Amino acid sequence: MAQQKKMVDSITSMDEDFAKWYTDVCKKAELIEYTSVKGCMVIRPYGYAIWENIQQTLDRMFKETGHENVCMPMFIPESLLQKEKDHVEGFAPECAWVTYGGNEKLEERLCVRPTSETLFCEHFKNIVHSHRDLPKLYNQWVSVVRWEKTTRPFLRSREFLWQEGHTLHATEEEAIEETERMLNIYATFCEDYLAIPVVKGQKTDSDKFAGAERTYCIEALMHDGKALQAGTSHYFGDGFARAFDIQYSNKENQLTYPHQTSWGVTTRLIGAIIMTHGDDNGLVLPPAVAPIQVMVIPIAQHKEGVLEKANAITDELRKICRAKIDDSNNSPGWKFAEYEMKGVPVRVEIGPKDIENNQCVIVTRHNREKTVVSLDELATVIPQKLKEVHDGIYQKALENREQRTYKCTTMDEITKSLEENGDGFFKAMWCGDEECEDKVKEITGVGSRCIPFEQEEISDVCVCCGKPAKKMLYWGKAY
Repeated sequence: MAQQKKMVDSITSMDEDFAKWYTDVCKKAELIEYTSVKGCMVIRPYGYAIWENIQQTLDRMFKETGHENVCMPMFIPESLLQKEKDHVEGFAPECAWVTYGGNEKLEERLCVRPTSETLFCEHFKNIVHSHRDLPKLYNQWVSVVRWEKTTRPFLRSREFLWQEGHTLHATEEEAIEETERMLNIYATFCEDYLAIPVVKGQKTDSDKFAGAERTYCIEALMHDGKALQAGTSHYFGDGFARAFDIQYSNKENQLTYPHQTSWGVTTRLIGAIIMTHGDDNGLVLPPAVAPIQVMVIPIAQHKEGVLEKANAITDELRKICRAKIDDSNNSPGWKFAEYEMKGVPVRVEIGPKDIENNQCVIVTRHNREKTVVSLDELATVIPQKLKEVHDGIYQKALENREQRTYKCTTMDEITKSLEENGDGFFKAMWCGDEECEDKVKEITGVGSRCIPFEQEEISDVCVCCGKPAKKMLYWGKAY
C-alpha cells in the first residue's frame, strides 16, 4: 500500500521524535496550553470535553456499583498527614505547603492535597460507629497537587484532575472484593470505551501505594513501546483505621477496626489515548469519548441547497451521536486536515452531485477509508462506522502490544531485545527478592510493571539471580 500523504505538516513525525510528536499533538489539536505556573497547564475546551466524557461514563459505572460522590477539603493539616507513617513518607517529597493565610503565618502548615486518604479517615472516624454504618462507598472528582520535577502534559503535571474512590468495609474479604471490582471496572472502561488493551496485575511490594497492603494496577503499552500505568486500586487492610482510631461495634457488639480501599484514575488517560492511537496526522479518538463523533463537511457549499442539506443531515445525526457541521469559509481540504488532526472518528462529505444521487461520502479517521452511502441508510450506517473505528483502533493497539511483548529468561536476553527491537513489555521470571528487582532495572533499564493475574512459566528460575522463581513479571520502561 502506498504511503498516505501526510496532511498536517506542522506535526513532527512520531518516528522522528516521539516526545516532540506528543507535545505537537497536544498543542495543535488544542488540548492544552502552557501557563506561567511551571508544570501546570490549561486544559482547553476540546481537551476538557474528552475528560468530561471519561468522567460521565466512569461516574455512571461507579454509581451503578453503589458509590456516592462527596467532596473533601483541598487542605490537609500537617499533623493529620503524619498519622500514617508510610503514607506521609511516600508523599513528603511531592507535597506543596501553605504557610501563610493572608498576611499571617499559620500555626500549622497545610498540605495542598496530593491524595485524600487522611481526610477520608478523619471523616470516617466521625461518622462510622456501628456495623450498620458500613460499607461506606465514596468517590470524589477533584484536582490534586504533586510537586513533580519533570512534567509533561496529561502524563505528569503538578496539578491534575482525577477521581479518587475511598471505601470502608466490615471485613477483609469485602474490602479485597471491592479493590478487585474497581480494578475490573477500570479495565473494562479502558478496553470498551477507550479501545486500549490493558494488563491487569499486582504491583510488587516496593512499588505499591504508600500505606497500602496491596496495590493492583492496569498497565497499557504505548505506540513507542513504553508502558503507562492507566489506573490503580489499593487494599489498605486496617492499617489506616488503626492509625486514625476508626472503630465500630460489630454484630457481636465488640469494637473492631474496619478495612479500607482507595482507587483512582487521572487525566493521564488522555495522554494514554494520544500515545496509543495517534498517528502522524494527529489525534485518533475513540468514538466513546470523542467530543465530536461525526463532522459534516459541505462540499461546494456556495451552491444552492448544499448548506441546507448538510444542516438537515447534521440535525438528524445529532439524534444518534455527537455531530457537528463546519460551514465556515475554509476550503474542504483544510477542514479534512483539521478534523483529522483533532481525531474526529467519522467525517461525512456532502456536495451537489451527492445530493442529486441521494448519497454522501463517509470517511473513517483511523484508516481514511471512504464509503458511499445512501442518505436513507445514514442513521443505520453511522453507528456501524463508529464501532468500526473503535474495533479498528483497539485491534491495532493490541497488535502493537503483542508484537512488542517479549519472553526473556536472562537479563542478557532483555538487553539484546532492547537493542534489536526497542522498548516493549518483557515477560520474565522473578524470585520475589527486591534486590533482584532493583538489579534488573539498574542493569537493563526496565523496571517491574506488575505481577499479572494471568501467570505464565517462562522458566523455573529468576531472570536475575538464577534462584527458583516465584512469579512471572511484566517489565518495561514507563511514563
